[in-house]
Amino acid sequence: MEDARRVPEDGAPTFDFDAVDFVTADHHFGHARIIEHARRPFGNVEEMNSYLVERWNSIVAPDAVVLHLGDLLMASMNDIGDALALTRQLHGRRLLVSGNHDWISRATQTHTRIQSMIPLYEAAGWTVLPEVLNGSRRGRLLRASHYPYDSAAPDKFRKIRPVDDGVPLLHGHTHSWAQTDGRHLMHVGVDAWSFVLVTMGDVDAWLVSLGDEP
Repeated sequence: MEDARRVPEDGAPTFDFDAVDFVTADHHFGHARIIEHARRPFGNVEEMNSYLVERWNSIVAPDAVVLHLGDLLMASMNDIGDALALTRQLHGRRLLVSGNHDWISRATQTHTRIQSMIPLYEAAGWTVLPEVLNGSRRGRLLRASHYPYDSAAPDKFRKIRPVDDGVPLLHGHTHSWAQTDGRHLMHVGVDAWSFVLVTMGDVDAWLVSLGDEP
């Protein structure tokens, strides 16, 4: 399969969402406190990790392409190797846009730290992408980021959230149970989708529902 990243004639980097099969966010592998914070129905972090891997692999074929929009895992520096090793069990070709809890996030990590951590993610089978993806899906403009637009409810990461210019956005971060907000934002985090990955067919249906927006 060709690389999803490409450069059009005007030289601006873009992303080919047509090359993606699934999109998701906010697994938080290894993060015990997320069970209470996001009201997840698990007794402990080991149970959560096992269930998330099972749900992923139940629908993702080995050759499928999965776009993960960040907060893949949460682990200390001492535990990051084990946490990333867990994600090697996940099927598919895995692309990662970092979130604030990832060790490769510009929002929370230094440049030096990011550069030292990227090889660890790559060794675990992840392709690390820019933190905002601009591209198209079946001819329709589409954007993806860990964060919702800066027009959504504010939080401490507002300064690095993408500017709302009306382009439909796929995002995570919020841990809301709502899949959309009734506008041009689609929340793909696992908490809104019963811990199942979102298919690009779901994304297509959502884009159609928006009508003739950009």
